[in-house]
Amino acid sequence: MILLDCTFRDGGYYNAWDFPEAMVREYLEAMSASGVDVVEMGFRSLKASGFKGASAYTTDDYLRGITFPEALTVGVMINASELVGEVPLVQALEELFPAHAAESPVELVRIASHVHEFERALPAVSWLVERGYRVGFNLMQVADRTEEEIKRLAESAAKQPLEVLYFADSFGGMTPDRAAQIIGWFKSVWDGPMGIHTHDNLGLALSNSLRALEEGVTWIDSTVTGMGRGPGNARTEEVAIEVAARRGAEINMVPLMSLLREHFRPMQDHYGWGTNPYYYLAGKYGIHPTYIQTMLGDSRYDEEDVLSVINHLRYEGGKKYDATTLESAKHFYGSTPTGTWAPRELLEGREVLLLGGGAGVADHQQAIERFIERRRPVVVALNTQTGIESELIDLRVASHPVRLLADGAKHANLPQPLVAPLSMLPEDVKSSLRDQEVLDFGLSVEPDVMAFSETHCTTPSSLVVGYALAMTTSGHAKRVFLAGFDGYGADDLRDQEMQSLFESYEGHEESIPLTAVTPTRYGIHTESVYAL
Repeated sequence: MILLDCTFRDGGYYNAWDFPEAMVREYLEAMSASGVDVVEMGFRSLKASGFKGASAYTTDDYLRGITFPEALTVGVMINASELVGEVPLVQALEELFPAHAAESPVELVRIASHVHEFERALPAVSWLVERGYRVGFNLMQVADRTEEEIKRLAESAAKQPLEVLYFADSFGGMTPDRAAQIIGWFKSVWDGPMGIHTHDNLGLALSNSLRALEEGVTWIDSTVTGMGRGPGNARTEEVAIEVAARRGAEINMVPLMSLLREHFRPMQDHYGWGTNPYYYLAGKYGIHPTYIQTMLGDSRYDEEDVLSVINHLRYEGGKKYDATTLESAKHFYGSTPTGTWAPRELLEGREVLLLGGGAGVADHQQAIERFIERRRPVVVALNTQTGIESELIDLRVASHPVRLLADGAKHANLPQPLVAPLSMLPEDVKSSLRDQEVLDFGLSVEPDVMAFSETHCTTPSSLVVGYALAMTTSGHAKRVFLAGFDGYGADDLRDQEMQSLFESYEGHEESIPLTAVTPTRYGIHTESVYAL
């Protein structure tokens, strides 16, 4: 058995491959003491855009500055995409590996390849072996491939001087039985050493790894605390114990436990890797984990957004990460809005008070209620906001399908009509609103576009406040007051998104004057509710 720790390579997706020197030293001591055989110190890459730390490139110069325990084999990984792209394969390899293995700290090179890159990248194996490197190939996204496809891949691999052929559970949706089946298909053609790299979306990374060992796999990957892209990997602190037991060997776990306490637990608290229900769903539906990691690291995506994107990608396909796909998935409405209700019949020439979800509504409840009694505006509450007396609220506005589905029972118990893009909602959401009076005002989302029509609108984002402002504008209201739009915090990306929305709206030629009447972080004209 060969235990390979790839923390600095896979974990770098969270901290831009920037690991402090002191941590590297302690890490290497811990790996040696806990029975790890190979340390994959990072990627080797030609891509230089943006700042990335040393483990994104793992150059010979960098590695020569590190003292490695004698028992550890030093490895790096390269992406096949850099070998089959614009730069010719041999030229890319010459730039990536300018030195012969005898002159380099690197002994093992692993090539990570998607299936469609595999055949074109295979010649790299002979090139590297001729220069003295040990070579492994990691096949990604093969968990849902057919027996015929896997055997064909194994046949191609068998023609190369590979030391080990890996397969990765890239989306973390594999079960132990599925792992055993795939291994059997590979081994029917490939008779060399095999390895497995597991992800923990379903909480099965360790189980899948151990089942693979039982099925004859001899190379196994892990990372400290499971640190790795998305939910992470099998955890070295657990795998090391299992491997030692199978070897009948004694290991010293104290340095590794110290490493966890001093460095990795604080990093995990900060970056938040590890499985959760979102990663579980992604694993179940074959969605690339970077979609989830990106959304969880962006405060503009709330729970409804994340679930909505997962549901979209479940049907539209999310095996390959694409930022454009992520943005369009968040904006779940199409480009052709439809609706049946015209807000003009209720709002024309009237003042409107929008009640947001911020603490400003409850903090100034009595003043807001007195303001309503004096000014008699049309009072519109976003979603299920209940910060003032219910009989003072005239309408509710909601637009997010997941939020509407979650709040269906609440809306049924609220007396106000609900404004929502009913005709554009999924059937399950419509069903959840069957007991509610719904005024159908259509919505589409298009970047940088605001348009107001009689029964529908277009907004640049899916924020409910944008939908509500569009409704008041389509209804030819006279003025809009806002309460409870406090803001989130100086570094919260949601503030930037909201500010951008307000600026876009106020810059539109058909916009209605906005006035915040409770404290707000946004650059909106503000007057005190106590003075109006």
